[in-house]
Amino acid sequence: MGLGKLLHHHDEHAEAGGTIDRPRMYEAFSSVAYLGGRRAAFTRVATAARPRAGDRVLDVGCGTGYLSRILAPVVTPSGHVTGLDPSPAMIEYATRHAPANCAYVTGEGQDLPFPDGSFDLVVSSLAVHHIPVEARPEALRQMLRVLRPGGRLLIAEFRPPAHPLARHLVGALSGPAMRHDPRDLLGTLVPDAGFQVESEGDLPYLLYYVRATRP
Repeated sequence: MGLGKLLHHHDEHAEAGGTIDRPRMYEAFSSVAYLGGRRAAFTRVATAARPRAGDRVLDVGCGTGYLSRILAPVVTPSGHVTGLDPSPAMIEYATRHAPANCAYVTGEGQDLPFPDGSFDLVVSSLAVHHIPVEARPEALRQMLRVLRPGGRLLIAEFRPPAHPLARHLVGALSGPAMRHDPRDLLGTLVPDAGFQVESEGDLPYLLYYVRATRP
């Protein structure tokens, strides 16, 4: 499958708010999309989340578990990372590559199968745009619910390039799902769910983040 078809396949699922069920294809897409800088990009996301040793972390929309595997050594063996994704194929792939302090669960962000206050940190990278628009407010409320008081949230989303030509090229390759302005995509979802926003802004590798806490 050529790059254009691969990106189009990725986009079809994103527009529908559905699952991506081909983990190896997704890994190939991600490697191409970041031009070899995927590790650096997700390390910046992990750093922005400010994980701590001993943290209980939830990665919502974990996909193949790439971000959770970066977080795992930072929280140390005394901490634990749980990844959640609606795609059984993604969860199966992530489980096969899981470090000892990671586990993966099939589920949806708008219906998190965890008790209240289960986590110290919730992260979600490049996942909110896959959640159906009408379900996004509930997904953020669920993230708040499963955090302990004082727990932290980090949302990272794709940021289209500022240069018009580069923006046009990204749109031509990836389609409407990756043309969104992350500020429009996230809007007031985070504070409306009850979070206190601490900071937000651009990250390298065309990413945008919102960091918040549960009061």
